[in-house]
Amino acid sequence: MSRNPNVLRWDGKPGHYEVYYLTLTDRGSGVGLWIRYTMLAPAREAGQSASCALWFVAVDPGAGGSEAVRAIARKATFVIDRMSAQADPFELRIADAVLSDERAAGGFQDVAWDLRWTPSDRRYQHVHPMLGRLGVATTVLVLPHADLSIDGRVELAGRRLEVADARGGQAHMWGSKHAGTWVWAHCNDLRTLAGDAAEGAFVDAVSAFAPRFGRHVGATTPAVARIDDRDFRSVSLPRILANHSTFALTGWRFEASERARKLVCEIDADREQLVGVTYRDPDGELAYCYNSETASMRVHLYERAHQVGGWAHRETLVSPGRAHFEYGTRDPVRDVELMIK
Repeated sequence: MSRNPNVLRWDGKPGHYEVYYLTLTDRGSGVGLWIRYTMLAPAREAGQSASCALWFVAVDPGAGGSEAVRAIARKATFVIDRMSAQADPFELRIADAVLSDERAAGGFQDVAWDLRWTPSDRRYQHVHPMLGRLGVATTVLVLPHADLSIDGRVELAGRRLEVADARGGQAHMWGSKHAGTWVWAHCNDLRTLAGDAAEGAFVDAVSAFAPRFGRHVGATTPAVARIDDRDFRSVSLPRILANHSTFALTGWRFEASERARKLVCEIDADREQLVGVTYRDPDGELAYCYNSETASMRVHLYERAHQVGGWAHRETLVSPGRAHFEYGTRDPVRDVELMIK
């Protein structure tokens, strides 16, 4: 990634979507946040104009059974002329909202945010550059800022949240079509079993079945991480095809390896705290996303033990309620509300 991975990829042509998102967990309240800046240029045959949008989701795990307080989900859509972008320094604007490599700020309806961080000096990419150049991937995901400490404030429908040292990450994705079925998870608020903070550690992974030749092919499972001050990248074509993955609406278990290390990750999400939203592909097809901002993650790190011809367990890290998880599908899930349609 020679250029800033946040640079807008849209060249003005139809058949393209692009997403910037920020996820974070407030350490004091446990509230999980998901803020998206998006654009959609429908395919030419769809006969629709390009648009841009702001999305805001907040989930409070301590709110009990009150639906109005437990989850907030808002979306505002604008004509594409309300979006502008510059590359150096990177800045994206949609309506009155702004995103840069150091800040996300904006507001609409009854929500608002003003969040700041020190930019990360490491970048990660889930799709191997060769696959991207060949045009094999219909979606590309990069992490300009995988491990952030975020400060600022958030307005949640009349409630003000002061954010201090919240753990989070900022990602950028673009392409022509979402996968047929997928899961994604991110966490950079991990601790050892003894309760010590695993400073600088994060995990970000995807597992997807993609449409190919009239059927869904996969799963492909790329994973990137940093543990014990060492980067982990399992993104080559042989790796993502070999990585084992099993997922459902409220959970995911995967194994990913690279050279002499292997990660075994388990993610669990509370069904009652899922927020359902609707995505639209450039060709007009809908996808349904069920997002948890309060998921839990357990990460087991193994290293190759040549003397026994296998793997030796080195470390386990955990994150109760501080991981972010998404399950996507082409059919809506019964009994889980779509809060953004």
